[in-house]
Amino acid sequence: MGDRLNLPALPSTLLPVALCILTLLTHSLLGKPAEEDNAGSAALLKRVKRGWVWNQFFVLEEYTGLEPLYIGKLHSDMDKGDGSIKYILMGEGAGTTFTIDDSTGDIHAIQRLDREVKAQYVLHAQAWNRLTNKPLEPTSEFIIKIQDINDNEPKFLDGPYQATVPEMSKIGTSVIQVTATDADDPTYGNSARVVYSILEGQPYFSVDAKTGVVRVSLADMDRETRENYTVIIEAKDMGGQLAGSPAPPP
Repeated sequence: MGDRLNLPALPSTLLPVALCILTLLTHSLLGKPAEEDNAGSAALLKRVKRGWVWNQFFVLEEYTGLEPLYIGKLHSDMDKGDGSIKYILMGEGAGTTFTIDDSTGDIHAIQRLDREVKAQYVLHAQAWNRLTNKPLEPTSEFIIKIQDINDNEPKFLDGPYQATVPEMSKIGTSVIQVTATDADDPTYGNSARVVYSILEGQPYFSVDAKTGVVRVSLADMDRETRENYTVIIEAKDMGGQLAGSPAPPP
């Protein structure tokens, strides 16, 4: 029988990791083998609808400039540039997150935008005649979409992990799957694409970079020689930010 390994607290440089405690089982305790678990950007769209012309923008989140962030321009084809038209903005965030210049139709954001809080805003606009104080055409709907930046690091939500594996297991035997999640937009770039690597636990164990599955990588591990192993897995998104699951105290 091997001695049980006393686990020290990890140094601060290794905090962004998942900790796995792996224990070998004797043949008499074997059950069924473990199985593998399966600043505004350029305008992208110009649209005409009921006399309205506007540019739809995908606006980068987390803008921290001192000036209001320019979103885009609303324009009615009835606007002859003589100042007789007044633009009105309604809907989600109108007047609080977004403002409109009622003469030019220019829209600005006056609050910091966070895609993880709200990914898009549905607004409505209408053009009024300043002299008659009556609308010139029906209200038109448009959407402001918030474009993701890599502002979130992956996180292990369930660690530290514990698992067992039969002694003398073959190389490639699946032990456990660790999972890190990323709150960034998975449909935009690689911000939310997580890759795994092993910091401690080699040559006994390895981790699949894409799936997070931990496998046996050394044959003929004997429980009577050593019973417990500490494996430390690191997760990074493609922006290079680390994930973190602190180790427990000793």
